[in-house]
Amino acid sequence: MRRVTLTQFLIEQQRAGRITADLRLLIEVVARAVKAISVNVSKGALAGILGEAGTDNVQGEAQKKLDVIANEILLQANEWGGHLAAMASEEVEEVHHIPFDYPKGGYLLLFDPLDGSSNIDVNVSVGTIFSVLRHDKEAGEATEQSFLQPGTSQAAAGYALYGPSTLLVLTVGSGVHGFTLDREMGSFVYTTPFMTVPEETQEYAINASNQRFWEPPVQRYVEELQQGKTGPRGKDFNMRWVASMVADVHRILTRGGIFMYPMDEKCRDKGGKLRLMYEANPMAMLIEQAGGAATTGRKRIMALQPERLHQRVPVILGSKQEVERVTAYHQEG
Repeated sequence: MRRVTLTQFLIEQQRAGRITADLRLLIEVVARAVKAISVNVSKGALAGILGEAGTDNVQGEAQKKLDVIANEILLQANEWGGHLAAMASEEVEEVHHIPFDYPKGGYLLLFDPLDGSSNIDVNVSVGTIFSVLRHDKEAGEATEQSFLQPGTSQAAAGYALYGPSTLLVLTVGSGVHGFTLDREMGSFVYTTPFMTVPEETQEYAINASNQRFWEPPVQRYVEELQQGKTGPRGKDFNMRWVASMVADVHRILTRGGIFMYPMDEKCRDKGGKLRLMYEANPMAMLIEQAGGAATTGRKRIMALQPERLHQRVPVILGSKQEVERVTAYHQEG
């Protein structure tokens, strides 16, 4: 059986007119950075990368050593290729401009370098999330305003999952495709074509420790799930929560289900928990391309007009029927 690599897949997408040569090369650079992050994650204590970095990110959250390492790997890998006008990282407050002595391109890259980093020290799966936007070079140097495009404007989105195997899940607007890193060969191999969110589900992912802070629509929905066969849903549900969005969303892409980090009283003053540009938009694009849905509970995530680079929003995504049910409860309220 012929094994198709990520490079071959991207070349075929380019030949079909779905992506440009620059976007193909940009995704390949991101994939190379993912390989380097994967090596660091796999070494753990052997490389002395566990524990706190002793600094806080722009969100005011304590950074892990690997947060800082992953961020630097992505920045350095993507600076010199000539495909980008600028980058933005969840870990850094301001836009990262391409050094003046490097060529600039027509794309913008946003990323969460290490999603779920609280799991690092206990050897649980973590990931990287990225989003690609277009930039009109005629508009001049990229600024924060250049990044404030709705999710519908994304040219590509994806994530890497560092688990028992390292996976790269990608969309360029023509379905969702999964690749597995062959460590011996050093290349990503196309292993899961056209990933689809199963419509029927018996799993949900939510941080139940926040239940007392949830809004009534979410309280109602989760209570129905917990009632199981004797309740209005007529079947039992299992709750799964990894505390890494990448791992939770990957399970939903594979087995179906719903992921929720809804608005609650703890995060209301911030607008939500998850970041629109670095987490919600790229994951929403992947889920929608796989036949699912993604909303804030009140609005489609990808239709939101971003107001600032580090904006936060509530996130409810996964199997379409489940997301629509929760969204309807919010609209009734």
